[in-house]
Amino acid sequence: MKQLLLGSLVASAIVLSGCAQLTYNEGERAFLSGRYGEVEKQADAVDLVHAKSAKISPVCQIYAKLKRYDKLGRCLDELQRHVAAGDTENMDWDAHPITQGLFALEKPLIEGLGGTKAEFDITPQLWQMRAEMSMDLGDYARAVGYGEKMIAKLGPPPQPQKVTTLFGSFTSAGKERAIGDMYTRISGLGVLSLAQSLSGDRAGALKRVQDLEAYYVSNPFQKTNKQVALARTYLALGDYQRAYDVIKQDEGAFARNTVDIITGSFMMQGGSLFEFEQIGRRFMLHKAELETGRTAEAKAGYDEMLRDPATAQNGDMYWIILYDRGRIAEREGDPKSAIDFYTRAVEVIERQRSSLNTEASKIGFAGNKQNLYFDLVRLLVAQNRAAEAFGYVERSKARALVDMLASKKDFSVATGNTDQVKALLAMADSAEADARSPASADDGGKTRSLVVRTREQLTQQAPELASLVSVSTLSVQEIQARIPEGETLVEYYYGDRNLYAFVVTRTGLRVQALDGANLSAEVQAFRRALQNPAVPSAFRDPAQRLYARLVQPLALAPGRIVVVPHGALHYLPFNALNDGRQFMVERYSMRELPAASVLKFLKPGPRSEPGELLAFGNPDLGDARYDLAFAQAEVEGIVGGMAKSRALVRRQATETAFRQYSGGFRMLHIASHGEFDPDAPLKSALLLAKDAQNDGTLTVGELYSMHIDADLVTLSACETGLGKIAGGDDVVGLTRGFLYAGAGAIVASLWQVDDRATGQLMGEFYGALRRGADKREALRQAQLAMLARQPHPFYWAAFQLTGSAD
Repeated sequence: MKQLLLGSLVASAIVLSGCAQLTYNEGERAFLSGRYGEVEKQADAVDLVHAKSAKISPVCQIYAKLKRYDKLGRCLDELQRHVAAGDTENMDWDAHPITQGLFALEKPLIEGLGGTKAEFDITPQLWQMRAEMSMDLGDYARAVGYGEKMIAKLGPPPQPQKVTTLFGSFTSAGKERAIGDMYTRISGLGVLSLAQSLSGDRAGALKRVQDLEAYYVSNPFQKTNKQVALARTYLALGDYQRAYDVIKQDEGAFARNTVDIITGSFMMQGGSLFEFEQIGRRFMLHKAELETGRTAEAKAGYDEMLRDPATAQNGDMYWIILYDRGRIAEREGDPKSAIDFYTRAVEVIERQRSSLNTEASKIGFAGNKQNLYFDLVRLLVAQNRAAEAFGYVERSKARALVDMLASKKDFSVATGNTDQVKALLAMADSAEADARSPASADDGGKTRSLVVRTREQLTQQAPELASLVSVSTLSVQEIQARIPEGETLVEYYYGDRNLYAFVVTRTGLRVQALDGANLSAEVQAFRRALQNPAVPSAFRDPAQRLYARLVQPLALAPGRIVVVPHGALHYLPFNALNDGRQFMVERYSMRELPAASVLKFLKPGPRSEPGELLAFGNPDLGDARYDLAFAQAEVEGIVGGMAKSRALVRRQATETAFRQYSGGFRMLHIASHGEFDPDAPLKSALLLAKDAQNDGTLTVGELYSMHIDADLVTLSACETGLGKIAGGDDVVGLTRGFLYAGAGAIVASLWQVDDRATGQLMGEFYGALRRGADKREALRQAQLAMLARQPHPFYWAAFQLTGSAD
């Protein structure tokens, strides 16, 4: 019996690791010990295109543990390609004599239990890693889908049964397909139940938890895995006491000591796989202790974990431990220590998110960590450290756009050698990634020297690109220097009931605490009232309440302001707020920005292009119900008053024409239908006429690969200013897409606009531009002219300017 147990434990260790070829050199010991940072470079050297799935999987696991999302995405894509081609074996049994012996020992037992083939299908592991990555990035619906694929691949669960062998009788988990089958099932149910919890499907999560609770487990690895899986879901559901009860169950001293001897002395030489697996269990225990009021135990446990070097290798929990320690310090009345823990946690997060290479991923990743940023900002404000608080607001709330602008590689280079610049940019990316690696701390500064040296070369070759390679927000002083004289920047930031407004000018910064209770609901109520002109007075009360909450306490003098919204405030038409006597548009000339740091990337002054205005109106969409007669008259009217301008209507207003001609005009105008897809915001689109080259649907995703160097883009269509607000406060929508593509400013709408009124407003807008007004003032004058004709804000307040005012 003991011999069988030892064999099972070591085999289980191999299954747990997912490792395909163990020769137990130092790198492999580091892998099995959870010291993933030490083996990242070996993982980078694996040829993912030609390697077997069994070799690709541990590489993906390394990237997953280190939160190297850019590398992980590519690795999982290759693994999925191999699986689709039929390479599904997870174990290379011929790689080592130990694994051969274990296989010979276990295979008859497994096949004797149920007559099944003793194989190791890697497919469930692929879906598990995909699901976990999706959860990291905040895409819980997709994580649920991957979890369901994992469970479906495993088939029906085995039924417990009593088995008699030469070693005695024991209870088996059933007709298992492989040694690691039960481990995989437990992991799959744990991932799926957690994803369902985070997606809001409480009933589904509880059903999976019941299935998981019913599973019989026989070895300590499986027991630990089951405990952690249950505890994670209970924590996500807010049932902290149940999580505590589950995780306190002991796995047995004999099993722990036996596995430590085998994995620590025989295989690991300096690290125990069982102890590494216990990190998750220990973390869940201390998390449950904290949330159930056992603060002293949680503090002692967290401090012990922070002294353990292995903890820092677990990025998914390391930042939470630091965050929770900060919360404990706050409770103990030690704000200085709390701020230190919070800032350390932020650094961990930002090292991870810097490896994401798509905007949607960055947004999701930041989203579930916003409480940390908010608590740090709140504490800094309470300590009268407003400038530092403002810096963390900027770091938290729209970094995806700034990061993308800073790493943009697809635009033309005005100076220097294009090929050399691209090579330098690639070197900079590689050097930055190496510098973020935990192993780089021991390289004597060589990696960081390479980063500096590469940037110096890039500055010489293409100075206009050098400032865009550094992924960082601006300091308060830099932001102040970029605010035009006489303009005030107001940046909002809120969470739960707390709301802050940072008021920044060229010479000063102050922060004002505001009432944030039920703010989202009140904004939604205001929008509903605005879009119902049949009840002309319904908007007045919410307009005045929101003004009293958001603007009046700031005591802003009439003049020019730039608003940086947060959360639901992205959907709020500030120009329609009312102090009881006047609308804001009557006192202020306003523009918006997604983040104050975007000021760095807005080119000042009008741009010079061969053409003045290119307008697309009433494109032929193949259905008369979509015709917009006033849109056609709108573009023909505004083009008629401008030299070097052109209007394309009906079948001429194609996506192909937009792609072909948009680069030759200073201003672009699109009067058509817009589609906002809140579930897939990158598919939000402007609808143009289709032809043989393009389908006519100009999506946000397509804009990210285009170069539109226009001074102004006006989207005279329905809901073009809307975007999906993720938890990280990045708004994925058409406005963001055009800003990223290079447009200096975008005028877009917040709701489905009236065709006739919009045509009139646009006529006023371009008339003011022709008279010499800047973009912001031109929009204000147009809205004031419409206000005189149509007092209800529905007809004029939907449009707002984002970007440069000049």
